[in-house]
Amino acid sequence: MIPIKLLLDAYQTGLFPMAVDGCIQWFSPSRRGVLPLDRLHVSKRLRRVLRQGKFRHTINQAFPDVISACASRPDDVGNWINGELIDSYLALHVAGFAHSVEVWSGQRLVGGLYGVSLHGAFFGESMFHIVTDASKIALCKLVERLQQRSYRLLDVPWLTPHLARLGAIEIGRREYLVTLDLAMKMRCQFGDQIEDLR
Repeated sequence: MIPIKLLLDAYQTGLFPMAVDGCIQWFSPSRRGVLPLDRLHVSKRLRRVLRQGKFRHTINQAFPDVISACASRPDDVGNWINGELIDSYLALHVAGFAHSVEVWSGQRLVGGLYGVSLHGAFFGESMFHIVTDASKIALCKLVERLQQRSYRLLDVPWLTPHLARLGAIEIGRREYLVTLDLAMKMRCQFGDQIEDLR
């Protein structure tokens, strides 16, 4: 398991871990994906789905289930979450730094995402869905929460066509690190406690 302090120190300096061929590697891309909190693109169809209220969302009610679902992606799709990372993020969750957004259809978990909250930044790690639009709804609810709590940065961290359609952009490492540094000077509250290094 990756020590909590090592993980938090890494995020503060622009690094994040991924499992590659079963081993943990650390990344800091030259081009970083971010989703400006005022640029989330919600299509008319997705707005209708949100208004219909067919789904409900919760926060931090099923973190182990969400990360397990994210780790169950087929290898041909790309899976960078191994047992060591699962254990590490479960420990971060218990410590109050890792959070999940869950989307439910009745009592069935149909989508969600998880990530790490640190000061004024949220580092999105992975999302999943087993019903159309469920992961998009989770992202909408995450952005809404971050806006309400005055977060500065939503790190995605790789720009994919799916995320680009939702408003994510790429920025250079230098710009990213400046934004990250500003976010690390903030004190934002995601859940019941302030994510801080105290």
